[in-house]
Amino acid sequence: MTSRWGVLVLIALQNGTHRFGELRRLIGGVSERMLAQTLQWLESDGLVDRIAFHVVPPHVEYSLTPLGQEAAEKVSALADWIEIRLPSILEAKREKI
Repeated sequence: MTSRWGVLVLIALQNGTHRFGELRRLIGGVSERMLAQTLQWLESDGLVDRIAFHVVPPHVEYSLTPLGQEAAEKVSALADWIEIRLPSILEAKREKI
């Protein structure tokens, strides 16, 4: 959950249910393999629901479980704080050098 991609998947799924391709577009820079692994980890942790529809071509949707929604709210708040405080963080880092 605390991996870079895990956090981004949780945040992306806060807006609702998405298919794999939609998630890949929303989360720029993630490889197909890494996204698939991350979704599997989040599903096994009980944070993401995976619903597979038996149609051709295959159709799979991902959404947050209640536990995943709670986690997404927490990591989203942290991501927002980091974005706001990034100049201060970088300044403190420069002062240490």
